Amino acid sequence: MKTNRFKDQTGRVVSLPAMPQRIVSLVPSQTELLFDLGLGDRVVGVTKFCIHPDDARTRAKVVGGTKGLKAERIVALQPDLVIANKEENEAETIFSLQKELPVWVSDVRDLTGALDMIKEVGKLTNKFAESNDLLSDISSRFALLEQGEKRLRTAYLIWDKPMMTVGGDTFIHDMMDKAGFENVFGYQRRYPEIDLEELKKQGVECVLLSSEPFPFNEKHANSMKEQLPDVRVLVVDGEMFSWYGSRMAKAPAYFSQLQGRTRL
Repeated sequence: MKTNRFKDQTGRVVSLPAMPQRIVSLVPSQTELLFDLGLGDRVVGVTKFCIHPDDARTRAKVVGGTKGLKAERIVALQPDLVIANKEENEAETIFSLQKELPVWVSDVRDLTGALDMIKEVGKLTNKFAESNDLLSDISSRFALLEQGEKRLRTAYLIWDKPMMTVGGDTFIHDMMDKAGFENVFGYQRRYPEIDLEELKKQGVECVLLSSEPFPFNEKHANSMKEQLPDVRVLVVDGEMFSWYGSRMAKAPAYFSQLQGRTRL
């Protein structure tokens, strides 16, 4: 069987069939991308968090969570391509799988990296035209995105108890920047723990409560408004800030709408 060699986003070379037929996706946003590229009939394994499309978890076997993968289930599916992510999947599990299976690992920290990931997945799966069309659509939508006149000093919260935010080396940070928000914790790395006093110290003007991974809701927003009465507090769609696949085509319109809400 003819094989092709590809370099993943961590720099590792992976040998794959010219046309992978059995694909396991270990990242929700990349699962959605595969389906949107017309590869749904080739996806044989997904995680329990792969909620887009709605039937992804019934059309393919669930192999655990992104950080609770069942390696034996993945191996049993005999995939000829496993698509993982450096941050979302546990390194130990990925290293173990790489000994037996062709695993292509993405490493996405910003819009450029996300677009590169889509381009490479198109190459891996022989979906050149479809991935190029998607890239063009996403790029044009972001190019038209207008930022507000004033960049609000903003904290984006991903977890409660302990309260956690995002640093400057994350994909969410880059999406905040594209959406016109100044990340007050951009000087930090990864996902630091903070508290209410730190929010006050940073002089935040806006707090965005993400719908994932912690399911913030209006009750949480109202509670924070009581503690920070002069700060805009909004519950936001976490997928728009953290999903780096085909869902990015919807993000610019959402960001524009969000800018309008923060100006109220």
